[in-house]
Amino acid sequence: MGDQICRVLHQYRTVAVVGLSPKPERDSHRVARFLKERGYRVIPVNPGQREILGETCYPSLSEIPEPVEIVDVFRRAEVIPPIAEEAMRIGAKVFWMQLGIRHEEAAEKLRRHPMTVIVDRCIKIEQMRCAGESR
Repeated sequence: MGDQICRVLHQYRTVAVVGLSPKPERDSHRVARFLKERGYRVIPVNPGQREILGETCYPSLSEIPEPVEIVDVFRRAEVIPPIAEEAMRIGAKVFWMQLGIRHEEAAEKLRRHPMTVIVDRCIKIEQMRCAGESR
């Protein structure tokens, strides 16, 4: 899985962060800021916000007007299935459930789509690991 994650993070550079918080102390905000600093195109998805981290915020994946490669989810496991469905509809390549988030049924459906699925991992930690950095 580690090599696959590094390939994903090297190959794909556009990340829609679902559940991105405008609050700087939140993990989603820190992770998205880190990705932006590393040169990733970060697209916030949060229906309650207009802009986060200087980027236009969209209420849903379907409303993003450009291709999305990675869907990085900071939402509770029980709301994963509709987000997964939407990720398939927009043609995302990777569905990433952040640390502590698992939904095996949705993950299996996504893999059959076929889509790369990463479960219960932090994209920031993994990016640092792939770059040979320590936390």
